[in-house]
Amino acid sequence: MMQTGLIVGIDGPGLDASTQQLLRHPAVVGVILFARNFRDSGQLRELTAGLAELKHPRLLICVDQEGGRVQRFTDGFTPLPPAASIGRWYPRHPDRALDLAYRHGRVMAAELLGHGVDLSLAPVLDLDRGSRVIGDRAFADEPDAVIALARHFIAGMADAGMKSCGKHFPGHGSIAGDTHDETVEDDREFDALAPDIQPFKALAGELDAVMPAHVRYPGVDAQPAGFSSIWIGRILRRSLGFEGVVVSDDLDMAGAGEPLDPLERLAAAQSAGCDLALVCSPPSVASLLQQLSGEEADYQAARRAAASLYGRAPFTLAEQELVPEFRAWKKSLTKLARS
Repeated sequence: MMQTGLIVGIDGPGLDASTQQLLRHPAVVGVILFARNFRDSGQLRELTAGLAELKHPRLLICVDQEGGRVQRFTDGFTPLPPAASIGRWYPRHPDRALDLAYRHGRVMAAELLGHGVDLSLAPVLDLDRGSRVIGDRAFADEPDAVIALARHFIAGMADAGMKSCGKHFPGHGSIAGDTHDETVEDDREFDALAPDIQPFKALAGELDAVMPAHVRYPGVDAQPAGFSSIWIGRILRRSLGFEGVVVSDDLDMAGAGEPLDPLERLAAAQSAGCDLALVCSPPSVASLLQQLSGEEADYQAARRAAASLYGRAPFTLAEQELVPEFRAWKKSLTKLARS
Protein backbone atom coordinates (compact mmCIF):
# COMPACT_ATOMS: atom_id res chain seq x y z
CA MET A 1 0.00 0.00 0.00
CA MET A 2 1.35 3.41 -0.97
CA GLN A 3 1.95 5.63 2.04
CA THR A 4 1.72 9.40 2.49
CA GLY A 5 5.18 10.98 2.52
CA LEU A 6 6.34 13.39 5.21
CA ILE A 7 7.69 16.93 4.91
CA VAL A 8 9.36 17.44 8.27
CA GLY A 9 10.74 20.20 10.45
CA ILE A 10 14.28 20.03 11.79
CA ASP A 11 16.17 21.73 14.63
CA GLY A 12 18.75 24.41 14.18
CA PRO A 13 20.78 25.85 11.31
CA GLY A 14 22.82 22.72 10.55
CA LEU A 15 22.59 18.98 10.05
CA ASP A 16 23.88 16.91 12.95
CA ALA A 17 24.20 13.13 12.75
CA SER A 18 20.87 12.39 14.45
CA THR A 19 18.99 14.74 12.11
CA GLN A 20 20.62 13.17 9.07
CA GLN A 21 19.59 9.73 10.30
CA LEU A 22 15.95 10.81 10.68
CA LEU A 23 15.89 12.42 7.25
CA ARG A 24 17.15 9.22 5.63
CA HIS A 25 14.00 7.37 6.72
CA PRO A 26 12.06 6.35 3.57
CA ALA A 27 8.92 8.12 4.82
CA VAL A 28 10.68 11.51 4.72
CA VAL A 29 10.45 13.07 1.27
CA GLY A 30 10.88 16.73 2.19
CA VAL A 31 11.92 19.31 4.77
CA ILE A 32 10.19 22.54 5.82
CA LEU A 33 12.48 25.29 7.08
CA PHE A 34 11.69 27.97 9.67
CA ALA A 35 13.42 31.01 11.14
CA ARG A 36 15.11 28.64 13.60
CA ASN A 37 16.96 27.12 10.64
CA PHE A 38 18.21 30.46 9.27
CA ARG A 39 21.15 32.68 10.19
CA ASP A 40 22.26 34.24 6.92
CA SER A 41 22.49 33.63 3.18
CA GLY A 42 25.70 31.65 3.28
CA GLN A 43 24.52 29.37 6.07
CA LEU A 44 21.20 28.75 4.26
CA ARG A 45 22.97 27.78 1.04
CA GLU A 46 25.20 25.40 3.00
CA LEU A 47 22.19 23.85 4.73
CA THR A 48 20.19 23.35 1.53
CA ALA A 49 23.23 21.90 -0.25
CA GLY A 50 23.64 19.41 2.60
CA LEU A 51 19.97 18.49 2.41
CA ALA A 52 20.15 18.02 -1.35
CA GLU A 53 23.07 15.61 -1.03
CA LEU A 54 21.58 13.55 1.78
CA LYS A 55 19.56 11.04 -0.23
CA HIS A 56 18.35 10.15 -3.70
CA PRO A 57 15.90 11.18 -4.94
CA ARG A 58 16.69 14.35 -3.08
CA LEU A 59 14.50 15.94 -0.44
CA LEU A 60 11.98 18.61 -1.42
CA ILE A 61 12.94 21.78 0.50
CA CYS A 62 10.04 24.04 1.50
CA VAL A 63 9.37 27.20 3.50
CA ASP A 64 6.58 29.68 4.23
CA GLN A 65 7.90 32.89 2.65
CA GLU A 66 4.62 34.71 2.04
CA GLY A 67 5.75 38.18 3.12
CA GLY A 68 4.60 40.42 5.93
CA ARG A 69 4.40 38.55 9.23
CA VAL A 70 5.08 35.22 7.50
CA GLN A 71 8.60 35.59 6.12
CA ARG A 72 11.04 33.06 7.58
CA PHE A 73 14.20 34.38 5.88
CA THR A 74 15.01 38.06 6.28
CA ASP A 75 18.69 39.10 6.31
CA GLY A 76 19.90 39.11 2.73
CA PHE A 77 16.36 38.74 1.38
CA THR A 78 14.01 41.40 0.02
CA PRO A 79 11.45 42.50 2.64
CA LEU A 80 8.15 41.32 1.20
CA PRO A 81 4.84 43.09 1.89
CA PRO A 82 1.80 41.19 3.15
CA ALA A 83 -0.57 40.19 0.38
CA ALA A 84 -3.20 42.65 1.65
CA SER A 85 -0.87 45.59 0.93
CA ILE A 86 -1.01 44.61 -2.72
CA GLY A 87 -4.72 43.92 -2.61
CA ARG A 88 -5.48 47.43 -1.34
CA TRP A 89 -4.33 48.81 -4.70
CA TYR A 90 -6.70 46.60 -6.65
CA PRO A 91 -10.04 48.49 -6.44
CA ARG A 92 -8.63 51.79 -7.77
CA HIS A 93 -5.47 50.71 -9.63
CA PRO A 94 -5.95 47.10 -10.73
CA ASP A 95 -3.11 47.08 -13.26
CA ARG A 96 -0.68 48.35 -10.63
CA ALA A 97 -1.87 45.71 -8.14
CA LEU A 98 -1.56 42.88 -10.65
CA ASP A 99 1.96 44.02 -11.57
CA LEU A 100 2.94 44.09 -7.89
CA ALA A 101 1.50 40.60 -7.35
CA TYR A 102 3.62 39.31 -10.24
CA ARG A 103 6.74 41.04 -8.89
CA HIS A 104 6.11 39.61 -5.43
CA GLY A 105 5.83 36.05 -6.72
CA ARG A 106 8.80 36.44 -9.06
CA VAL A 107 11.23 38.01 -6.56
CA MET A 108 10.23 35.75 -3.68
CA ALA A 109 10.67 32.63 -5.78
CA ALA A 110 13.91 33.74 -7.43
CA GLU A 111 15.55 34.51 -4.09
CA LEU A 112 14.52 31.20 -2.56
CA LEU A 113 15.58 29.16 -5.57
CA GLY A 114 18.89 31.00 -5.52
CA HIS A 115 19.41 29.70 -1.99
CA GLY A 116 18.52 26.09 -2.81
CA VAL A 117 14.90 26.19 -1.58
CA ASP A 118 12.39 24.54 -3.92
CA LEU A 119 9.01 25.77 -2.81
CA SER A 120 7.31 28.49 -0.83
CA LEU A 121 3.93 27.19 0.33
CA ALA A 122 1.99 29.97 -1.37
CA PRO A 123 -0.21 31.67 -2.40
CA VAL A 124 -2.83 32.12 0.31
CA LEU A 125 -6.22 31.90 -1.42
CA ASP A 126 -8.31 32.56 1.68
CA LEU A 127 -10.60 35.59 1.86
CA ASP A 128 -9.91 38.29 4.46
CA ARG A 129 -13.23 38.01 6.26
CA GLY A 130 -12.44 37.95 9.95
CA SER A 131 -9.86 35.23 10.55
CA ARG A 132 -7.25 36.10 13.16
CA VAL A 133 -4.63 33.84 11.61
CA ILE A 134 -5.28 34.83 7.98
CA GLY A 135 -5.96 38.57 8.08
CA ASP A 136 -3.46 40.46 5.93
CA ARG A 137 -2.03 37.19 4.58
CA ALA A 138 -5.03 37.26 2.21
CA PHE A 139 -4.99 39.43 -0.89
CA ALA A 140 -8.55 40.69 -0.43
CA ASP A 141 -12.00 39.98 0.94
CA GLU A 142 -13.65 39.36 -2.44
CA PRO A 143 -13.07 36.22 -4.54
CA ASP A 144 -12.59 37.99 -7.87
CA ALA A 145 -9.76 40.12 -6.50
CA VAL A 146 -8.08 37.12 -4.85
CA ILE A 147 -8.28 35.14 -8.09
CA ALA A 148 -6.82 37.90 -10.26
CA LEU A 149 -4.00 38.76 -7.86
CA ALA A 150 -3.13 35.15 -7.05
CA ARG A 151 -3.06 34.28 -10.76
CA HIS A 152 -0.40 36.95 -11.35
CA PHE A 153 1.48 35.89 -8.22
CA ILE A 154 1.53 32.28 -9.48
CA ALA A 155 2.74 33.49 -12.88
CA GLY A 156 5.64 35.28 -11.18
CA MET A 157 6.54 32.12 -9.26
CA ALA A 158 6.36 30.04 -12.42
CA ASP A 159 8.55 32.42 -14.43
CA ALA A 160 11.17 32.17 -11.68
CA GLY A 161 11.00 28.36 -11.86
CA MET A 162 8.93 27.62 -8.76
CA LYS A 163 5.74 25.60 -8.39
CA SER A 164 2.74 26.86 -6.38
CA CYS A 165 0.70 25.63 -3.42
CA GLY A 166 -2.70 27.23 -2.84
CA LYS A 167 -3.97 27.26 0.73
CA HIS A 168 -6.07 26.67 2.84
CA PHE A 169 -8.79 24.74 0.98
CA PRO A 170 -11.78 25.23 1.05
CA GLY A 171 -11.11 28.54 2.80
CA HIS A 172 -9.96 29.53 6.30
CA GLY A 173 -10.58 33.27 6.03
CA SER A 174 -14.21 33.54 7.12
CA ILE A 175 -13.90 32.03 10.60
CA ALA A 176 -12.09 33.78 13.46
CA GLY A 177 -10.42 30.82 15.17
CA ASP A 178 -6.77 29.83 14.69
CA THR A 179 -6.23 26.14 13.92
CA HIS A 180 -2.67 26.37 15.25
CA ASP A 181 -4.07 26.64 18.77
CA GLU A 182 -7.64 25.33 18.78
CA THR A 183 -10.19 23.27 16.93
CA VAL A 184 -12.13 25.51 14.56
CA GLU A 185 -15.54 25.03 12.98
CA ASP A 186 -17.21 26.90 10.16
CA ASP A 187 -20.83 25.83 10.46
CA ARG A 188 -22.09 27.20 7.13
CA GLU A 189 -23.71 24.84 4.67
CA PHE A 190 -21.91 24.01 1.44
CA ASP A 191 -23.71 26.59 -0.73
CA ALA A 192 -22.78 29.36 1.70
CA LEU A 193 -19.10 28.42 1.39
CA ALA A 194 -19.13 29.15 -2.35
CA PRO A 195 -17.27 32.52 -2.16
CA ASP A 196 -14.43 30.93 -0.16
CA ILE A 197 -14.19 27.98 -2.55
CA GLN A 198 -14.26 30.17 -5.67
CA PRO A 199 -10.49 30.98 -5.80
CA PHE A 200 -9.62 27.28 -5.55
CA LYS A 201 -12.17 26.46 -8.24
CA ALA A 202 -10.91 29.16 -10.59
CA LEU A 203 -7.24 28.27 -10.12
CA ALA A 204 -7.50 24.47 -9.84
CA GLY A 205 -5.95 23.99 -13.25
CA GLU A 206 -3.04 26.35 -12.51
CA LEU A 207 -2.00 25.23 -9.03
CA ASP A 208 0.65 22.56 -8.60
CA ALA A 209 -0.35 21.74 -5.02
CA VAL A 210 -3.18 22.49 -2.61
CA MET A 211 -3.09 22.52 1.18
CA PRO A 212 -6.41 21.78 2.93
CA ALA A 213 -7.39 23.63 6.09
CA HIS A 214 -7.65 21.90 9.45
CA VAL A 215 -11.01 23.66 9.82
CA ARG A 216 -14.12 21.50 10.30
CA TYR A 217 -17.13 22.25 8.11
CA PRO A 218 -19.85 20.13 9.77
CA GLY A 219 -22.40 21.11 7.14
CA VAL A 220 -20.32 18.99 4.73
CA ASP A 221 -18.27 16.58 6.87
CA ALA A 222 -17.48 16.21 10.58
CA GLN A 223 -13.77 15.72 9.85
CA PRO A 224 -11.35 18.64 9.28
CA ALA A 225 -10.98 19.26 5.55
CA GLY A 226 -7.47 17.79 5.53
CA PHE A 227 -8.82 14.50 6.91
CA SER A 228 -11.95 14.43 4.75
CA SER A 229 -12.30 12.27 1.65
CA ILE A 230 -15.41 14.30 0.85
CA TRP A 231 -13.47 17.55 0.66
CA ILE A 232 -10.34 16.13 -0.97
CA GLY A 233 -11.69 13.31 -3.11
CA ARG A 234 -15.22 14.29 -4.00
CA ILE A 235 -14.96 18.10 -4.08
CA LEU A 236 -11.33 19.08 -4.75
CA ARG A 237 -10.42 16.19 -7.04
CA ARG A 238 -13.66 15.28 -8.81
CA SER A 239 -15.79 18.42 -8.69
CA LEU A 240 -13.04 21.05 -9.08
CA GLY A 241 -10.85 18.82 -11.25
CA PHE A 242 -7.61 19.40 -9.31
CA GLU A 243 -4.91 16.97 -10.49
CA GLY A 244 -1.88 18.16 -8.53
CA VAL A 245 -0.39 17.29 -5.14
CA VAL A 246 -2.40 17.53 -1.91
CA VAL A 247 -0.24 18.53 1.07
CA SER A 248 -1.76 18.36 4.55
CA ASP A 249 -1.19 21.25 6.92
CA ASP A 250 0.96 20.58 9.99
CA LEU A 251 -0.25 17.46 11.79
CA ASP A 252 0.94 18.95 15.08
CA MET A 253 -1.60 21.77 14.95
CA ALA A 254 -4.39 21.69 17.54
CA GLY A 255 -6.98 22.09 14.82
CA ALA A 256 -5.95 18.75 13.35
CA GLY A 257 -8.03 17.11 16.05
CA GLU A 258 -8.05 15.79 19.58
CA PRO A 259 -7.27 13.31 21.00
CA LEU A 260 -5.66 11.83 17.88
CA ASP A 261 -1.91 11.27 18.12
CA PRO A 262 0.38 12.06 15.14
CA LEU A 263 0.20 8.51 13.80
CA GLU A 264 -3.61 8.56 13.83
CA ARG A 265 -3.59 11.99 12.21
CA LEU A 266 -1.26 10.77 9.49
CA ALA A 267 -3.51 7.77 8.86
CA ALA A 268 -6.51 10.11 8.60
CA ALA A 269 -4.71 12.38 6.13
CA GLN A 270 -3.66 9.38 4.04
CA SER A 271 -7.16 7.90 4.03
CA ALA A 272 -8.58 11.26 2.93
CA GLY A 273 -6.23 11.47 -0.05
CA CYS A 274 -3.24 13.59 1.05
CA ASP A 275 -0.13 12.78 -0.96
CA LEU A 276 2.21 14.53 1.48
CA ALA A 277 1.88 15.66 5.09
CA LEU A 278 3.66 18.32 7.13
CA VAL A 279 5.05 17.42 10.55
CA CYS A 280 6.82 20.54 11.76
CA SER A 281 7.85 19.68 15.34
CA PRO A 282 11.16 17.74 15.43
CA PRO A 283 10.17 15.70 18.54
CA SER A 284 6.95 14.65 16.78
CA VAL A 285 8.95 13.69 13.71
CA ALA A 286 11.27 11.44 15.72
CA SER A 287 8.38 9.78 17.53
CA LEU A 288 6.34 9.26 14.37
CA LEU A 289 9.17 7.79 12.31
CA GLN A 290 9.70 5.07 14.91
CA GLN A 291 6.19 3.83 14.12
CA LEU A 292 6.30 3.97 10.32
CA SER A 293 7.31 1.49 7.67
CA GLY A 294 10.93 1.60 6.64
CA GLU A 295 10.27 0.03 3.24
CA GLU A 296 11.36 2.21 0.32
CA ALA A 297 8.70 0.70 -1.95
CA ASP A 298 5.90 2.00 0.28
CA TYR A 299 6.79 5.61 -0.53
CA GLN A 300 7.35 5.54 -4.29
CA ALA A 301 4.23 7.58 -5.02
CA ALA A 302 5.11 10.09 -2.31
CA ARG A 303 8.60 10.53 -3.75
CA ARG A 304 7.10 11.18 -7.19
CA ALA A 305 4.70 13.74 -5.70
CA ALA A 306 7.55 15.53 -3.93
CA ALA A 307 9.73 15.47 -7.05
CA SER A 308 6.93 17.08 -9.08
CA LEU A 309 7.33 20.16 -6.86
CA TYR A 310 11.08 20.63 -7.27
CA GLY A 311 12.15 24.13 -8.24
CA ARG A 312 14.03 24.65 -11.51
CA ALA A 313 15.34 28.18 -11.95
CA PRO A 314 16.11 29.13 -15.58
CA PHE A 315 18.70 31.68 -14.38
CA THR A 316 20.89 32.00 -11.32
CA LEU A 317 20.04 34.67 -8.78
CA ALA A 318 23.30 36.45 -9.59
CA GLU A 319 22.30 36.59 -13.26
CA GLN A 320 18.91 38.05 -12.38
CA GLU A 321 20.47 40.65 -10.11
CA LEU A 322 22.27 42.03 -13.19
CA VAL A 323 18.92 42.95 -14.76
CA PRO A 324 17.82 46.52 -13.87
CA GLU A 325 14.14 45.55 -13.99
CA PHE A 326 14.64 42.81 -11.38
CA ARG A 327 16.45 45.25 -9.09
CA ALA A 328 13.63 47.75 -9.55
CA TRP A 329 11.07 45.09 -8.61
CA LYS A 330 12.95 44.44 -5.37
CA LYS A 331 13.02 48.14 -4.51
CA SER A 332 9.29 48.56 -5.12
CA LEU A 333 8.46 45.59 -2.89
CA THR A 334 10.77 46.85 -0.15
CA LYS A 335 9.12 50.27 -0.29
CA LEU A 336 5.65 48.73 -0.02
CA ALA A 337 6.71 46.43 2.81
CA ARG A 338 8.03 49.37 4.82
CA SER A 339 5.14 51.74 4.11
